[in-house]
Amino acid sequence: MLTLFIKLILAHFIGDFLLQPDKWVAHKETHKHKSKFLYGHILVHTGALILVLQADFNYWLGILIIIASHYIIDIIKLNLTNVINNRLLFSLDQCAHIIIIAVVVNIYEPFNFSINSLYNSKFMLLITCLLGVTVVSSTIMKIVISKWYLKENNSDKSLEHAGAYIGILERLFVFGFIIMNYWAGIGFLITAKSVFRFSDLSKAKDRKLTEYILIGTLMSFGLAIVFGLGYRYLLNLLDI
Repeated sequence: MLTLFIKLILAHFIGDFLLQPDKWVAHKETHKHKSKFLYGHILVHTGALILVLQADFNYWLGILIIIASHYIIDIIKLNLTNVINNRLLFSLDQCAHIIIIAVVVNIYEPFNFSINSLYNSKFMLLITCLLGVTVVSSTIMKIVISKWYLKENNSDKSLEHAGAYIGILERLFVFGFIIMNYWAGIGFLITAKSVFRFSDLSKAKDRKLTEYILIGTLMSFGLAIVFGLGYRYLLNLLDI
């Protein structure tokens, strides 16, 4: 099952990313179903599927389902361009393709799935910690750091919400490193962040910006470490 899934995902990556130039994408968005590159894109996908499946036509039904659904999904996406946010549209498009691939895999190699598996204690612990290390930690930091306001930290001088996204990503990395017991990775992450923050610190007229950045960084890493260690500790208890 896993082998077939990987092969189909590989074909999808080849067709949707590797062999789809920006020129094709722009032409499709302009001409929609009349675009010649839409049909070229479908042919590329067909070829990629035949290649990764080693021309095994026992999978002809799966190939037909994937190709037909890919065409339909792309037509819908093209007609929703400029109607729905591009990031959301891209995410929905890719999710739809992956769901179709999962359906095809299930046709050939059925897998058992029960909704009860989502209520497994280990799975719920993981979801709880992931929420804790992202949205919960962001809220905690926002409340604590709101005590200080610095003109140097004016959002007009940076990308919108960039700081929040950077914080979430760094905490996810730290959480992942702790789960893998790769503590050296956390040190590398702190070093990398320090290098990128050096220009901000060097431009600071006093200690306030430095202290502000240090508080935010230490809180962010601290919360990630707490959730990471908490996850490992509770996971060990569940295994007992």
